[in-house]
Amino acid sequence: MNQASKGIAERSMGIGLRALNRLAGSDALDRIGARKPIESVLYKATKNGFRSATAASRAFKAAQKLSKPARQAVAKPRALFDLTPDDEQQMLQEAVRDFASEKVRPAAHDADTACAAPPELLAQANELGVNMLGVPEELGGVMAEQAAVTSVLIAEALAHGDMGIAYAALAPGAVATAIGRWGTAEQQASYLPSFTGEEVPAAALALLEPRPLFDPLKLDTKAKRDGTDWVLDGAKSLVARPGACELFVIAAQADGIGPALFVVESSTSGLSVLAEPAMGLRAATTGRLVLEGVRVGASALLAEGSGDAYLECVQRARIAWCALAVGSAQAVLDYVIPYVNDRSAFGEPISNRQAVAFAVSDIGIETDAMRLSTYRAASRADQGKDFARETALARRLCAAKAMRIGSDGVQLLGGHGYVKEHPVERWYRDLRAAGVMEGALLV
Repeated sequence: MNQASKGIAERSMGIGLRALNRLAGSDALDRIGARKPIESVLYKATKNGFRSATAASRAFKAAQKLSKPARQAVAKPRALFDLTPDDEQQMLQEAVRDFASEKVRPAAHDADTACAAPPELLAQANELGVNMLGVPEELGGVMAEQAAVTSVLIAEALAHGDMGIAYAALAPGAVATAIGRWGTAEQQASYLPSFTGEEVPAAALALLEPRPLFDPLKLDTKAKRDGTDWVLDGAKSLVARPGACELFVIAAQADGIGPALFVVESSTSGLSVLAEPAMGLRAATTGRLVLEGVRVGASALLAEGSGDAYLECVQRARIAWCALAVGSAQAVLDYVIPYVNDRSAFGEPISNRQAVAFAVSDIGIETDAMRLSTYRAASRADQGKDFARETALARRLCAAKAMRIGSDGVQLLGGHGYVKEHPVERWYRDLRAAGVMEGALLV
């Protein structure tokens, strides 16, 4: 949807709501017995907000014919667990780290307030290649081998600037990675070239659903067979920039298969978007994706509905969220150390107090523990080894400690930690996502 169309739609909805409000105040409703229906409409509009259509997608066409799917090679196993980045990883990490400190961090406050990441920052992130890491080299990607560790390093560096902007910037790469890892030759030829060009499409991996105690293996979103087609119904929660997305990879409980992934273009009939602002990650413009009778062909199914591929998707997504948590936790540590050294009380820096010093050291210890466990899970994924146990440990550690680190950051700043003049209150809100989010990102 272009800006002109979006403006017309917003004005039309505003006019419609004002007209309904004026009508609700009229005595004529009582005379014709229509008050209850009108008030019901107003209540639902106020409670749920207006739905908007998903963005019109580009015409995804195969740029080349592939005889078989392209896949990134498994990384060579290492005799020792070595965390030292190679030259290519170090170059990418430094470039993203500079971008995060010089561009992302200064824009984070306004992006959080506006609930939108600046488009120019997202474009610059694409120029850095952050969404190409999962694209096989034969299709224009830059990595010959699997790049989970590289993805973790980049996500961590970007989240050091701001987790919400990082989520928005990395979301398209999750779709590219999913199609690169599990897509058919036809799916790869149709979609992946767009992620290596100048105009990377906004895209999102949608697993999470709007219900408490969400279990990614027990999905309420259903995919029913209808001849050779699939018909999807349900809702997905906290999707990054859903109104702008041109492509989705959606998880659904498929008849006769179980949890599976489907590639769905935004122009498909039956898709709509509801605003769903959250406590944190506000710069990602999170929204709810609603599916009502969304019909897709048999070719939309990823990995032929493989349960192993779906489980791997969930695990790789959890590693990605751990990486974002590590980056934001490091940001808290880097901010509170100079603060407690410079802040004086009773004639001395507050860092001289044991309670303060121990709290800061705990943040450092726990951040390093989160980092090491995340790197280990990503390293095993790259080498083609089983990484379920390592992912579970990293997820559990990051879910518990990231929230605590955010809380301690606020506490160490005292009253300053509670106000938006300092970024720690935003990091606290963002870090709570580490234990809540499912899917959305991939390494």
